[in-house]
Amino acid sequence: MGSVLGSDSNSASGVSPSSEVVLHLVFEGTRDIPGLNVEPTPSAAALGRTSLLYGAPGEPHAAIVGLGSADRLDAERLRRAAGSAARAIGREGYKAAAVDLGAAADRLGAEICVQAWTEGWLLGSYAFDRYKTEAARKSAVSSLRLLAGSADREAAVRLTEKARLRAESTTLARDWCNEPANVMTPKRLADEIERRFADVPGVGVRIYRGDDLAASGMNGLLAVSQGSRHAPALVELTYASDPSLPLVALVGKGMTFDMGGMNVKTGRDLSEARFDMGGACAVAGALDLLARSGSAVNVAALIAVADNVPGSGALLPSSIVRYPNGLTVQVGNTDAEGRLILADALLHAQRLGAAEIVDIATLTGSVGHALGLRVAGAWGDPAITETLRSCGDSCGDRVWPMPLVDDDEDLLRSDYADLNNISSSAYGGACAAALFLRRFVSEGVRWAHIDMANTVQTPGDRGYESAGATGFGVRLLADYVERAAGTDNPLRSGI
Repeated sequence: MGSVLGSDSNSASGVSPSSEVVLHLVFEGTRDIPGLNVEPTPSAAALGRTSLLYGAPGEPHAAIVGLGSADRLDAERLRRAAGSAARAIGREGYKAAAVDLGAAADRLGAEICVQAWTEGWLLGSYAFDRYKTEAARKSAVSSLRLLAGSADREAAVRLTEKARLRAESTTLARDWCNEPANVMTPKRLADEIERRFADVPGVGVRIYRGDDLAASGMNGLLAVSQGSRHAPALVELTYASDPSLPLVALVGKGMTFDMGGMNVKTGRDLSEARFDMGGACAVAGALDLLARSGSAVNVAALIAVADNVPGSGALLPSSIVRYPNGLTVQVGNTDAEGRLILADALLHAQRLGAAEIVDIATLTGSVGHALGLRVAGAWGDPAITETLRSCGDSCGDRVWPMPLVDDDEDLLRSDYADLNNISSSAYGGACAAALFLRRFVSEGVRWAHIDMANTVQTPGDRGYESAGATGFGVRLLADYVERAAGTDNPLRSGI
């Protein structure tokens, strides 16, 4: 990931020749660019389009970065343009760049632009290439200067640091989720999380394994992992910088590889099954961002970690799992395993005293049929889902509130247990999964569920997202927790 070395309140005309490339932002319809004797073509102004203009020897090169329609510009579109520009400039081999934010600052304000551009640039510079030889790795710009016009320098420095933290925690989630299956086992994920937080002040870490899981009645995790040689775990993270606040629990599904168990998945690229830990990575990344930012919150993260593979000892369809709240669940389909392990984590969150719970998981394919590939679904308490929608619109991790239809609980009926883990209908699978999870939340506890199965990865580079894991949910959950706490941290609050 590239670094931002500083901000500059001078105009673009003051850029020293040592900057390899100077970026100029243009809107559709722009005719004149200060400092450049060129009129951009209409296509050059398309959002995220980067066009290079080569200067004379010894002079800095220039590039035009399109922002699309001036009327539609917001912080998210600026982040997307920055991410696209970072990749384009890196591909050309440049190591240093400067960007004149003036055109965008006239619309959004200089300080918003400083944070948005920096965040998008750093996220767009990301590449998961640690297993490639040095020669095969993508080139990235190593320094960026911001020409921020009227921005206060002290504020600009603070906002670039804020953007760096947000990008760093998001790329942490991307890194974990992108790791191949032979590396990122359940034990490795739990160990990586523990190692990450070992030196973070105020964060408590506890990992439940083996007998601890059994003693706590986490029978969903134990059942799902029966076919694997890798033992499951539940990771508990706590960060109570303001213990006077009601406890908010974030619950994440960490299925490091999901082959479906005995109902084995077919007809798809199974290498993508490693992305089934996206919810866990989002939750851990959000707590990382909150803690490293020094946010005044009271939050716990509960991460259920396992893998779901067929084997001689694997969980069989028709098996019944008993939970500590008294509910029994018949396993109608072993590929609906995520809700079985999330139930353990939801119950554990309530044992910790959570007043509010938000769980996030790559739970169903049907959420993508409903919402496409850019917007996750959210179910539960309307106040929570609406706040999540608002936070997502601001940070770019978009969600859309979805209905919980009480009458559809009949679709989860079992003749042999209190619940079936799979709906009897071929329709509305994401809604049925949310109804299942609701049965494990006690009355009086506020709760929402996010299904991010459709947003956990992208097949190719787009905006500030690189092919592979997106890191969806990190910024969304961190922003939500801060908003729920009523805090206004100048280093961390979303824009």
